[in-house]
Amino acid sequence: MPSRILARPERGRPPGGPILGAVTPPTMSPRRLRTPRIAPGLARAGALLLGAAAVIAAVASLLGWPHRDRGPRPQPPSPAAVQPDAGVEHPALARLRAHSREFEPALINVVGGVHVAIGEGLANSILIEGTDGAIVVDTMESAEAATKVLALFRGVTDKPVRTIVYTHFHPDHTFGASVFAEGRPVEVIAHRRTDALLDEVMDVVSPTIYPRSMRQFGTHLPPAAVPNAGIGPRLDYVEGRNRIALLRPTRTFAESLDLEVAGVRLELRHAPGETEDQLFVWLPESRVLLPADNLYRSFPNLYAIRGTPYRDVRRWIASLDAMRALRPAHLVPSHTRPISGEAEVMRVLTDYRDAIQYVHDQTIRWMNAGLTPDEIVERVTLPPHLAASPWLAQHYGRVDWSVRAIHAGQVGWFDGDAARLFPVPPQERARLLQALAGSGRSLAEEAGRALAAGELQWAAEMADAALRLAPGDAALRGIKARALTAMAGRQESANARNYLLTAAGELSGEIAIARRDPSKLPLEQLHAFPIDGFMRGLTVRLRAEEALETERTIGFEFTDLGRHWTLIVRRGVAEVREGRTEQADARLAVSAMRWKEIAAGLRGLPAALATGEARLEGSPVALISTLRLFRE
Repeated sequence: MPSRILARPERGRPPGGPILGAVTPPTMSPRRLRTPRIAPGLARAGALLLGAAAVIAAVASLLGWPHRDRGPRPQPPSPAAVQPDAGVEHPALARLRAHSREFEPALINVVGGVHVAIGEGLANSILIEGTDGAIVVDTMESAEAATKVLALFRGVTDKPVRTIVYTHFHPDHTFGASVFAEGRPVEVIAHRRTDALLDEVMDVVSPTIYPRSMRQFGTHLPPAAVPNAGIGPRLDYVEGRNRIALLRPTRTFAESLDLEVAGVRLELRHAPGETEDQLFVWLPESRVLLPADNLYRSFPNLYAIRGTPYRDVRRWIASLDAMRALRPAHLVPSHTRPISGEAEVMRVLTDYRDAIQYVHDQTIRWMNAGLTPDEIVERVTLPPHLAASPWLAQHYGRVDWSVRAIHAGQVGWFDGDAARLFPVPPQERARLLQALAGSGRSLAEEAGRALAAGELQWAAEMADAALRLAPGDAALRGIKARALTAMAGRQESANARNYLLTAAGELSGEIAIARRDPSKLPLEQLHAFPIDGFMRGLTVRLRAEEALETERTIGFEFTDLGRHWTLIVRRGVAEVREGRTEQADARLAVSAMRWKEIAAGLRGLPAALATGEARLEGSPVALISTLRLFRE
């Protein structure tokens, strides 16, 4: 969140400064939200007390695998009951069916001794063959799935597996490990958080996660109703039929680990994204990148509807940028098929990170303009060139879910509308809606009736709904304002009272919260604001709709700091990174202090150029037209 909130901007208008947008600090990612956690020692002790069956059931419930219910197991509904698409197939379903080609079973030799097994379970398993041994990266979701993959691997080598790498803790990557060990001791490498996250599946939310996961993966549906699971053909685990073969990590690291196994050099890097313990594997000699679950052939699950803590989108983008910096020749995801060729790999990596950043930045942009999540999802869709990428089809994650997750991750559950602070309970809402349906009253009339009857929350909600149809209606604004004022009089919470009264005052016109004016910021505070945050904050101020055909690079040299920054506008996304770029359409050399004054509107850029306080190299048109994309 910004460190200083001076005012709320006018709804529907993204905040910005005279040239570059407001000089507010960039919206900071919140602390990672974590599910309640049992300490590793307690979890293991609990496992002993509960018994192996209970542990397996609790672990499986996080991902959504079936467990033994206490009551009779319901029979699956008939295919007709769960296939509303019977008859003419909708194009969306046809596209999902076509996506199943991605999971046709195969063992693909990517290059040299690198092989990937596809289609034997939800995830892939990757074999890296060395001189006198082998490495397996990710191990499937069950012993049975792993056994099928091991048979494929044994078709190309009989060398023993010496090292197993977990790219992250999810069960479809970890629960087949001991099969690959074949009774021999093996080194199991993971991020240092992986072991604890495996323990956390015993937390108190598993009763909530379980039924939601069953719905997400379609586990109780007949096979004909489930073309695929979006990132794999199916989840290959059913209790009583499958066995968990988990091995605990024996070697962990925090940020990076370089090693050699059986003559193969590997570089492991922490790459938080889909999970906080995510890592990628880089094989420098063959230029093979294993990106784990930070990239697969679908729009990513920035939020999983089975329920997840907030996935830090900015860190996900940074992880993809770290991969791009390697310029891989081969890309081998842990879901979906590999691709080869540096140009194609770089295009996919860039499009993927741009899609994630676009959704993040435009969500924040419209959030800062005062829009609610429901309003933002109507505005934020992928640009046409990204929407057309087969790597960004919404077979698994969705843009609208991601918008809501980013909003909640930044500011929590409340969308800012005072009428939603104390929503009418579901049962009461159903009763009121039933009564309204047969009354013949309009929304506006119902709002007036509810206010007169003292049904204050319902009056506020009905007035709010009616205002969607008549935004400028003074009478409706008055009804909502009076309802909020009356509600404020009943509050013990100072926060609630203040918020309700202020919102009522805004509706009545008695209160006007001025938009933040960066030119009014005290000069000493402006100068003290770090240039890092200042530059990175530009990304959420881009007027993306005006930049969809723009590809331009601007270099900045901050002469008083001896530091360089690069701003790249790439078809609706602003990538900002520290460092000097070799090629730029324009370069601006200026002190960081002067630049912040220029961006805040306290000093004009032409004047700074005329006096020599700023120096321009390259195209003035490129510089000015690019900066205008960040205007108010």
